[in-house]
Amino acid sequence: MGTEFWNGAEAAHRRVMMKAAGYSDKDIRKKPHIGVPNSYMAGSPGSAHLRQIAEAVKEGIWAAGGVPVEFGIPATCGNIANGAEELKYEQVGRDIVAMSVEFVTRVHNFDGLAMIASCDNIIAGCYLAAMRLDIPSMIVTGGSMQPGQYCGKTVVEADLDAARFSGADEEALMDMEDNVCPSFGACPSMGTANTMQMLGEVLNLVLPGTSTIPASDNAKLRKAREAGMYAVEMAKAGRKPSELITKEVLLNSIMFDMAVAGSTNAVLHILSYGYELGIELTLEDFEKYAKEIPCINAVVPSGPYTVVDFHYAGGVMNVMKMLESKLFTDVPGMYGTSWAEMLAKVKPQENKVIHSLERPLSQEPGLKILRGNLSPNGAIVRPTAVYEEVKYMKGKAKVFEGDRAAFEAIQAGEIVPGDIIVIRYEGCKGAPGMKELMLSIDALIGLGLHKSVGLISDARFSGFNFGAIIGHVSPEAYDGGNIALVENGDEIVIDIPGGEVSMLVSDEELERRREKWVCPPLKEEKGCLNIYAKMCRPAEEGGAMQPWGLDARFKR
Repeated sequence: MGTEFWNGAEAAHRRVMMKAAGYSDKDIRKKPHIGVPNSYMAGSPGSAHLRQIAEAVKEGIWAAGGVPVEFGIPATCGNIANGAEELKYEQVGRDIVAMSVEFVTRVHNFDGLAMIASCDNIIAGCYLAAMRLDIPSMIVTGGSMQPGQYCGKTVVEADLDAARFSGADEEALMDMEDNVCPSFGACPSMGTANTMQMLGEVLNLVLPGTSTIPASDNAKLRKAREAGMYAVEMAKAGRKPSELITKEVLLNSIMFDMAVAGSTNAVLHILSYGYELGIELTLEDFEKYAKEIPCINAVVPSGPYTVVDFHYAGGVMNVMKMLESKLFTDVPGMYGTSWAEMLAKVKPQENKVIHSLERPLSQEPGLKILRGNLSPNGAIVRPTAVYEEVKYMKGKAKVFEGDRAAFEAIQAGEIVPGDIIVIRYEGCKGAPGMKELMLSIDALIGLGLHKSVGLISDARFSGFNFGAIIGHVSPEAYDGGNIALVENGDEIVIDIPGGEVSMLVSDEELERRREKWVCPPLKEEKGCLNIYAKMCRPAEEGGAMQPWGLDARFKR
């Protein structure tokens, strides 16, 4: 612990600041200081309840003999920016959150961290911060939202799209709005928020069995106090992320993500964690386990159930038990024991939500890497959310230089069954920020075209989405990838079972087009988006602002 930082004459100016903030001399000098970064934000159900959780965490820290120091970190709700150009800030937000935690922690010299987050790139950024700082760290999740009830049916936020595009009148839409999100917590499907909450347990950053406790269940507060207490124990023991997150632990997280059909954004995050820790991890690792691990999780959009159902069906630990024969179990767990020892205490519960490997929900993996001349460095699809009718497609390209242009064409009836939409210059550098394509994809789903139209992009897409949607195409258009050379009318093949996405254009013709291609100027001339575009790694390396050289990357 860093008690020397707070003792001696040199530390007088530090102590006086803490005393002026209300802390006692004994607490300041003798006890471990635990930072409590809180992503509370009043404008989102995923974060508006985090003050109460933070209080429980701090109570636990005090009870265990630590000193909690709470501070705020940025938080947004991706749904607020749904359809807006500002959605491209969300991916950049992961790095901003990580830097915010890094900044405050380094200045205040915390002995450990107990971070509080729920949603999307915020919780992903907290994990990244833990690995960068490499001090004893944990994350307390905000849990999932209860599903809504509307007209006798269970509904989630994504169900609004069908109503929006079906011509529902304003009164009916308002009625649905009032019922679709009835509690605090992350939207209860396998979107990025819940995917990343779950992965925290696998990564030894979230207390086992706690990540998916619904926000409305008071067990969330009880476990938050336990987490605060354990944060102090971790700080005293000096148990750091670099000791708890080995390459095998990261590979377990890939297997878990395949099994639960997690958000495709998890690929970016897991890759960035490997890079941060100096562990060699590539898309080839995802390809390997896509051939071995089928989807066993029946949560929306792969099945009819919600994350609340998932939690009460056994949650993350039940999935890990189902995967036990595939996992690396002789690896550290959060409590200082191995995963083998932890899983020995878990009784498998095969049920309608969480299936077994022997009787999976689908024979396909939850994620798959596609390659071909359109994406030689890899692209990503979620096969369990793709209808049989469009798992293999050959169609004519309709090319758009952004999400809104494609959306307007869909709305105008210019997209017909059999078309393959190509949306480019929305990648890490092109957007910049790797935008989620909520406008065009929501329109396809809402108009029922997701069963007959394909979409290929260098952008991301939401964990809520389903259909023949292929994202993360790399190299991206801004870097001169072949997606920049596609022309209207080019024939494109999407072969999800075969793992291919290609355009049927000769190499000679592509070279001719490349000679004429001119890289466009950056869309953002200043601010964090400009900095991100200049500092980020490509999507197949995680897309984070990690500009340090490749020689420094793989240390273990």
